[in-house]
Amino acid sequence: MSFFKKLFSSEKKETLDKGLEKSKSTFFSKLSKAVAGKSKVDDAVLDDLEEILVASDVGVNTTLKIISRIEKRVADDKYLGTEELNQILREEIGGLLSETNRGEATEFEIPKDKKPYVLMVVGVNGVGKTTTIGKLAYQFKKAGYKVVLGAADTFRAAAIDQLQVWADRVDVPIVRQNMGSDPASVAFDTLQSAVAQNADVVIIDTAGRLHNKVNLMNELTKVKRVMQKVVEDAPHDVLLVLDGSTGQNAFEQAKQFTAATEVTSLAVTKLDGTAKGGVVIGISDQFQIPVKYIGVGEGIEDLQVFNKYEFVDSFFK
Repeated sequence: MSFFKKLFSSEKKETLDKGLEKSKSTFFSKLSKAVAGKSKVDDAVLDDLEEILVASDVGVNTTLKIISRIEKRVADDKYLGTEELNQILREEIGGLLSETNRGEATEFEIPKDKKPYVLMVVGVNGVGKTTTIGKLAYQFKKAGYKVVLGAADTFRAAAIDQLQVWADRVDVPIVRQNMGSDPASVAFDTLQSAVAQNADVVIIDTAGRLHNKVNLMNELTKVKRVMQKVVEDAPHDVLLVLDGSTGQNAFEQAKQFTAATEVTSLAVTKLDGTAKGGVVIGISDQFQIPVKYIGVGEGIEDLQVFNKYEFVDSFFK
């Protein structure tokens, strides 16, 4: 069976294509310059390709893996024309990502055996964390789930108010306290409320700062411990939100947060406004943590589940 198969609706696919347009056009304009006047994929072309992939924020380690796969193709096929390079890249990056069974979802779904399903969201301020929570609430509600939000990022008044705006917009209940309240107390109240309302999904917004990893670690550990008094195996997912437009900085944040707490999934936002879309390829390869969601536009529908087949197909179309 081919790596590429049509999974998204044409509307969803169009949004993805459009969201990756900047990354794609920058990547291919550099690629076409690199192969101009050359008829075959030789060492010089591979060196240029390596530079282009690193500049597209695919990351050094992932780039080296991709180059190694292409070198093997060149050696096996003896002759590869530069006009085939696009297709080869598409296949080899696709192959690299398909080595894990992650990134295969097509819809916003939750496990059937977890109720309520508790999702704890972490990430520094400014990455689009609150917006991602709002859009997730919208998508889960649209999928027929009953959703409750918890405003446990109590360090910033703006974080609580922003989440309230999203709760009103999506029309889902929110549990909040005053700025400076104990985040664990907010999480506890949120879960109690969700259980009482027979909710399906609980999304808890948490600390948006990394200035002191020890404090962050202690706070998140406490939030988890307190939540488990209500739902014994909570949280079921710890989602780290990263700003894709920051490229290598997103890698750095992923490293810092994974050192501070157990992150189980990633959301990469703001891919529509950047030429650094390659960061998704690098992050999904380098961190053994699945990229679950990507933000490819400002609209409420523009948060998508990350599907590696559709992503690579759009990037190399």
